Amino acid sequence: MITLFSTILSLSESSLPSGRIGWAQWALIIGSSLILFLLSPLAKTTNQFFKASKRNKRPNAFVLTGSLIISWIFAKSITNAANLGLDFGIVGGVAYAGYYLSFAVAGILIYRMRKHGGFKSIHQFLTTKFGRSAMALFSILIAIRLFNEVWSNTTVIGTYFGEQGSSQYYWAIIVFTALTLAYAIKGGLSSSIFTDVIQMGLFSILLCVILWSIFTKDDFTVKEVTMSGTWSFELGLNLFFAAIIQSFSYPFHDPVLTDRAFISSPKVTLKSFLWASVLGGLCIVLFSIIGVYAQMQGMVGQAAVEVGKAFGVVILLVINFIMITSAASTLDSTFSSFSKLLAIDLKMGKDLTIGRASMAAIAILGTLPVFLNAEILSATTISGTMVIGLTPVFLFWKMDAPKISFYLSVICGLVFGFILVFEIFPEALIFTEGKYADLLWVNVFGIASCILLYLIPKWIKK
Repeated sequence: MITLFSTILSLSESSLPSGRIGWAQWALIIGSSLILFLLSPLAKTTNQFFKASKRNKRPNAFVLTGSLIISWIFAKSITNAANLGLDFGIVGGVAYAGYYLSFAVAGILIYRMRKHGGFKSIHQFLTTKFGRSAMALFSILIAIRLFNEVWSNTTVIGTYFGEQGSSQYYWAIIVFTALTLAYAIKGGLSSSIFTDVIQMGLFSILLCVILWSIFTKDDFTVKEVTMSGTWSFELGLNLFFAAIIQSFSYPFHDPVLTDRAFISSPKVTLKSFLWASVLGGLCIVLFSIIGVYAQMQGMVGQAAVEVGKAFGVVILLVINFIMITSAASTLDSTFSSFSKLLAIDLKMGKDLTIGRASMAAIAILGTLPVFLNAEILSATTISGTMVIGLTPVFLFWKMDAPKISFYLSVICGLVFGFILVFEIFPEALIFTEGKYADLLWVNVFGIASCILLYLIPKWIKK
């Protein structure tokens, strides 16, 4: 393995003619997508397409853990991790990794819901506890989430082909989305989980190549990484604590995660989610080291792109490929989850035609914001705030709460989300300084308000 890394590094010192870099990038997108299309299983039944189940054989712990991790290591997530490493040092990577507590929270709560409540899906739970209208409102929230996942990940791919707004930028996004849609349509969730295993393996190898290249250049050491950044609210901890707070609601509005919580046995699922929480967070921290290196070299801009350029063509292409791998894994999972949402959860017709047509629809609609210059970090932080009202709904899932409790809590979370968007939160209630201070305190007061509003109807009724 060391010999392989050394060979790759020696190649990166040379450079390809600039005109051939673009062709190499196109070859990565088209070649990897075609290979995944050829290898992906063809779903012939609804169980294969919507549940990844074949002859009652379900994903084991190894497969499910890998699928969970790579499905949540979005292209936008690792881009954000690298940029936070650039801004705050290793503290930034740890702060963003805080979101991966979501796996442990969801794994434990859904395990208990399945074992002690007998629920087979999140939608069944909400319909049983709060009625169909509550389930419909929840479905709108997760549809928005899936919509955001499309553009926020494909935008990252476009930036490696050209400046935002350029023809190369747009064509890269369109071609990448279409090719990923092709193999997702072929096998549904079966294709998604099958390709996740391949993509997780590729991600691991490529990340090792990148880290090896960084740590063997310019005397960059682990000590320098651990000493980078300052453990203060102003320099990263605002985001860390905001991420921890959001982790108690964030996973439940992400069907990419929750769909995988019901396809294996409860015991296998719990084990997989706990491992995914640890390993997924570790992957984010490791990737943020790219940003730490960029910080120490005085780089500005997109950390991963600038480091790739500094190390030469081969490493730039490796970073490009890791983005393609992570974006594709999230995108195919998004398509699969949206088709299940319409066909199974909302009961619009459990057949393959509707499932495949809905994939095409979300691919088209989800690409539209690309042309509106949306910011990728907002897809995580703002949507995470808007759904904090789900915290008491799932945290107190056994409580016999009135239906109004659901609406009060969820609507309260939406209100605080809009307060964050329009930047109208009172400065007097922000008790820390620095970037993301408003995000933290909006979430602190927001989640406290949501829990209170959820419990008040129960107290009144009692």
